[in-house]
Amino acid sequence: MTTVELNSTPLAKIRSDALVLATSAGDQPGVLAVAGLPKQLRAAVESAAKVVGVTGALDEVLKVPAPAGFAAPLLVLSGTGMASDAPLTAEALRRAAGSAGRQLAGTGTATFAFPVQTSGDAAAVAEGALLGAYSFTGYSGSPTPLTAVEVVVPDAKDKVTRTAVERAAVLAEAVHGVRDLVNTAPNDLYPASFADRAKDLAKGSKVSVTVLDEAALRAGGYGGLVGVGQGSTRGPRLVKLEWKPRKAAAHYALVGKGITFDSGGLSLKPAKSMETMKCDMAGAAAVLHTVLAAARLGVGVRVTGWLALAENMPSATAQRPSDVITIRGGRTVEVLNTDAEGRLVLADALVAAGEESPDALIDIATLTGAQMVALGNQVSAVMGTEDTRAEVLAAAEAAGEQFWPMPLPEELRASMKSPVADIANIGDRFGGMLVAGLFLREFTDGKPWAHLDIAGPAFNEGSARHYVPKGGTGVGVRTLLQLVEAAAGGGR
Repeated sequence: MTTVELNSTPLAKIRSDALVLATSAGDQPGVLAVAGLPKQLRAAVESAAKVVGVTGALDEVLKVPAPAGFAAPLLVLSGTGMASDAPLTAEALRRAAGSAGRQLAGTGTATFAFPVQTSGDAAAVAEGALLGAYSFTGYSGSPTPLTAVEVVVPDAKDKVTRTAVERAAVLAEAVHGVRDLVNTAPNDLYPASFADRAKDLAKGSKVSVTVLDEAALRAGGYGGLVGVGQGSTRGPRLVKLEWKPRKAAAHYALVGKGITFDSGGLSLKPAKSMETMKCDMAGAAAVLHTVLAAARLGVGVRVTGWLALAENMPSATAQRPSDVITIRGGRTVEVLNTDAEGRLVLADALVAAGEESPDALIDIATLTGAQMVALGNQVSAVMGTEDTRAEVLAAAEAAGEQFWPMPLPEELRASMKSPVADIANIGDRFGGMLVAGLFLREFTDGKPWAHLDIAGPAFNEGSARHYVPKGGTGVGVRTLLQLVEAAAGGGR
């Protein structure tokens, strides 16, 4: 993991492998002013920027030899995508730092001298640089990520700033943990190994872990997990994690879909559609690392995480279209499409989580292709009870993640009527994302609840951008952590 430190040394005297400056876009692009840069050196930097044709566009990262007078040998100019007279947002700082952090792979130490006015600005720069400095090295010799990040601030000893940057480091490590899990091949990551990974990661922390295996799930009436997992030789698991501080301000239950590979079951997906289905456990990964991060930061809210883990495979033992299963708690579901499996495992976990009477239920899942049709692959959806949905949206905005509110139209519920069960697992094709949300609502017992559909944003099939790598993105962790911090009276 890339390390992060604060630095208050005058810019010209900073000894680093690379000194990173932010640039503005617009009609007159240039280097954004920072304190501690003498007029003469600033002029030299501006001249170098013009020579290399700086535009200040987002994801533009240009490297130039440092002009005489700098101790650092290399200047790196990273675009913010914002005009010089526009307010520089935390997300603009995060993305510009992320672009440089990502494109400086193989470098030792990079020092980021961005316009930092507040502790929040410093945290945004640190977070972006750390998120950008990610490389998955599980199976190949990927480029070594940036070794160390330094953030230039007015006072490196300021406790508020140090705390904010330390939080950014914990958050970035959590996001990296999710990315690693999502990027792991499904022959290595399956329900049992995922559960083992959760136990290993929780060792030495104050997070307790309980794992229900297939026999315990059958005995406990978890028909969704058992039904989805019965087609695989590798049985399902339900993992409960708990961070329980003293005098907790509230109790939030986080539920994550953890389909370690989704073939579609007997309702088989097309081959091309299976290529990225190792990412179908991204919701569970986000929940796991949110709980661990909350414990590391000592968040004053009880947080329980529920990882609903199964592998959805076709076989002679797989569940069939028209099977009727019984979810924990007794409600029956007619399974009309075995590829609508995520909602079945989530239903079990939502009921189990609700049995502990949390103040809010939040589920997160790569649930529907309809999410991508509606919102694309960079904006996630949030549905649920009005107040809880608003909490999630506020947390997402503060965290810098893109979520959009979606409705739950009552008229779509009728499309899931079944002649043989309490509900069918699919309904109208049009509005499929909303139908899935309505299905999940049936298992929340009227509790404050939000459903986060991250189907598109969880896995980046395109080119890397700013602090988002190709492959697993780690989406959702920043929002969930901000959510529980806000419930504790904290957050940024």
